[in-house]
Amino acid sequence: MTTMHHPVDLLRFNTCGSVDDGKSTLIGRLLYDSKSLMDDQVEALEHSADITGGGAINLANLTDGLRAEREQGITIDVAYRYFATPRRKFIIADTPGHVQYTRNMVTGASSANLSIVLVDARLGVIEQSRRHACIASLLRIPHLVVAVNKMDLVDWSENRFEEIRQQFEEFLPLLEIRDVTFIPLSALNGDNVVDRSENTPWYSGPTLLGHLEEVHIGSDWNLREFRLPVQWVNRPNNPTDPSLHDFRGFSGQIAGGVVRVGQSVMALPSGFTSKVKEIWTCEGSQQEAFCPQSITLVLAHDIDISRGDMLVDLGDLPGASTELHAKICWMHPRPLQAGRKYFLKHTTQTVQAMVTSIEHRLNITTLAPESGREELAMNDIGEIRLRTSKPLIFDGYAHNRLTGSFILIEQGTNATVAAGMLHPPSEVARPEYKDFSI
Repeated sequence: MTTMHHPVDLLRFNTCGSVDDGKSTLIGRLLYDSKSLMDDQVEALEHSADITGGGAINLANLTDGLRAEREQGITIDVAYRYFATPRRKFIIADTPGHVQYTRNMVTGASSANLSIVLVDARLGVIEQSRRHACIASLLRIPHLVVAVNKMDLVDWSENRFEEIRQQFEEFLPLLEIRDVTFIPLSALNGDNVVDRSENTPWYSGPTLLGHLEEVHIGSDWNLREFRLPVQWVNRPNNPTDPSLHDFRGFSGQIAGGVVRVGQSVMALPSGFTSKVKEIWTCEGSQQEAFCPQSITLVLAHDIDISRGDMLVDLGDLPGASTELHAKICWMHPRPLQAGRKYFLKHTTQTVQAMVTSIEHRLNITTLAPESGREELAMNDIGEIRLRTSKPLIFDGYAHNRLTGSFILIEQGTNATVAAGMLHPPSEVARPEYKDFSI
């Protein structure tokens, strides 16, 4: 469906909402009606034991693959699906609706460009609808679609759709989402999912797939300040190719900005500067590259750089500090308490960290802080302070989602216990790096 002559961009989105709002059915309908399923997948659905009494296939089974999910008719784990149209490629994360699976929702939505919050037209905006919209706001997801599902069960009432829109818009001032779209649909019957429905002559907006294909995501990445966390020092030393004998490049995924040949860059934390001599990608030598491409940079000077260091431009330097302030979603059954030590993984480096204090727990329904908490329970979102064993090179999460995020790992078990979002570095955390130009 896509060609090499017409490259398309990639949109990552997740679905969320309350239990039985139709998230998995919506994804199944999207894949089915857009002709994105293989013949064997369609045959498996038609011959499965989950065919309904009316003879219709259960589209939810495309994402609800666990036996417990099919038995209970709910989503437990995050399921990923992939499809493409001539205009765009998509990665879908179907996230759970239960409160106790909030951590799964955070995991599935952490890399999303867009979040779809489903609302049952019969029930309207409920607490879980607001909860998931709040999480989308906390994760700085730039685009939100409020899909008013099961409109067929309220006789396609325009008044009911406008009531739900008003309920949601009353809540929007609390959120930091700049782009919100409301779409009336029926995931079960396919109305306004891929094809426009004749049941909504009063609705002039796009279908869900039409909106997903057209929403502008080019400005979602931070393309201002160049950031390259070094993942690997590339030394091929290929004896059959003498030209690679002295090759020394720094490989990684660009986490922000644009880099060009001849541009001055600084290696942190050392502070040494150099110029970009070559830029290599999987397509060969390039004159420039941008976020989120994976590249190898060759510098004009030999600088001691290793995994975990960061190459940045000289215009706007990131923060550097061992004292961190962050929001986290706690994911472990054992509560978080101050004084605990963990591994902290940030970009391409892992350091030891200790939680020095718990500032407050966030009331996810109202976004109001609840102070005086001595611990955070599983699925809680709160603010904490940490101290790391070595300075972190970072930006605030609101400024750069890639260099402003981290995870905490339990020592001994290597279990991921929390996902975190760093606050902007303070003036104290922005030392004046000296120019050590060679």
